[in-house]
Amino acid sequence: MADRLRLEVATPTRLVVSGEADEVVVPGSEGSFGVLPGHAPLLSLVGTGEMMYRTGREEHHLAVSGGFAEVGPDHVTILAESAERPGEIDVARARAAMERAEQRLRSQAAGEEVDVARALAARARAQGRLETAARRADGA
Repeated sequence: MADRLRLEVATPTRLVVSGEADEVVVPGSEGSFGVLPGHAPLLSLVGTGEMMYRTGREEHHLAVSGGFAEVGPDHVTILAESAERPGEIDVARARAAMERAEQRLRSQAAGEEVDVARALAARARAQGRLETAARRADGA
């Protein structure tokens, strides 16, 4: 059994992470799942939220949205629609996106025609980005 996992996180435009990890926690489409070395093979949809990976005692966080995760006993490969490190997130833009999504949902509650699924997805992306960006201040 491998001591560490080979981790790669890629988007359509770039390789975000390429390295080793002792533990990976991914927001799956049906809830988060954790991976340790020796994990059974798995293919999962990636949901929207915060992903964490740990190497030694050092935790790293990414805001991810959409895509696929392939897990094996010695590797985790994530092909995400988007992935951002805490320092790459524009907090003002994420807050504005959150407010727009919440306004759309309030409009729907008031009887206006709104694409609710799209508004909920936008709110989840903004929330994941804001939670991940907060890691900058925490030092994690």
